[in-house]
Amino acid sequence: MKNAYFIADNIISSLGFNTAENIAAIEKQISGITLIYNVQLSAQSFYGSQVNSERLKNEFQKHADPNEFTRFEQFCIISISDALKNSKIDITNRNTLLILSTTKGNIELLNENRLPEISRERVFLWKTAEEIQNYFKLKNTPLVLSNACISGVVAIITAARLIEREKYKNVIVCGADILTKFVISGFQSFLALSSLPCKPFDKNRNGLNLGEGCGTVILSSEPNQCPVNNIVYCGGSISNDASHISGPSRTGEGLYLAMKKTAEQSRKKLKDEIGFISVHGTATPFNDEMEAIAFKKMGYSQIPLVGLKGYFGHTLGAAGVIETIAAMHSLKRGILHATVGFENSGVSVPINVISKTTEKEINSCLKVASGFGGCNAAAIFAKI
Repeated sequence: MKNAYFIADNIISSLGFNTAENIAAIEKQISGITLIYNVQLSAQSFYGSQVNSERLKNEFQKHADPNEFTRFEQFCIISISDALKNSKIDITNRNTLLILSTTKGNIELLNENRLPEISRERVFLWKTAEEIQNYFKLKNTPLVLSNACISGVVAIITAARLIEREKYKNVIVCGADILTKFVISGFQSFLALSSLPCKPFDKNRNGLNLGEGCGTVILSSEPNQCPVNNIVYCGGSISNDASHISGPSRTGEGLYLAMKKTAEQSRKKLKDEIGFISVHGTATPFNDEMEAIAFKKMGYSQIPLVGLKGYFGHTLGAAGVIETIAAMHSLKRGILHATVGFENSGVSVPINVISKTTEKEINSCLKVASGFGGCNAAAIFAKI
């Protein structure tokens, strides 16, 4: 069975348009969350993380006419293009596949007054994936993964499995979502949005902040495709506890099972114990409590926890990809990122949340995610 190596990446967020800009901001504990006043998104102001539209337009003009592509598609094209610059793969080869991870894609096209020059058919995820495929002249039909907030981690697990089974040599995973009135009003109806910048695992947390962004990571069976590639996929698992359509399990059983199976799969490739956990950490009362319970059940209470939604907000289908990229760079640079917003623990069991940027030699990371419908995902990757 082949190994799956992480060979190149890109992050687009409110903090920057490439991975280096984003990592530099995170290491300085700079948050991209601000108070947003935009009546096209919400009648009420809200805290969120929004990509600069003027810079997006300027960056995309280097690739194509902005009037021919939606905001969502522009994110994906810029991000994939930047990641490809740092790899040697031939994207037109049949050995290369694109996986698109998103929860809502071009959902803004449901509004007939928005972007009238764009075909309404592109509201379908398969169609927007086809537009991206055509732009890059990819030979294979893209695979679309839309499984709530675990979509990004599921996409990475799927990519690695396809490479391990020698279905493809290279897989490009692109996760993206944008801020829209549809999405914001939905979370407002759940009373899930925080009145302040979010506070993952903190005793004063009262909800999440939505964000938009895009992350692209390229996996390959051939580590020589990129001059700097010292991260390998060790194992991953997906579970569903089917507890509630919009709320997490109170027991954490589904996440526990996903982590347990992932740990079992990864034993042969891990040199030592897990170095840190990149948590889902939405800062909602029930999610953070559920995660903490699952970590305790796994015996992970003392392992350092890092939550990144205080920087990016919850970027939905992009979250798992963006946060995995940040975690990989933690391994490479020997730095644990601070969990912005966390001060005092507000969960019922002991946990080890990193509150300040910390230098530490670490060799592996467990990335977890949980989402609507009771879905959970876990993946482990490590330095070679």
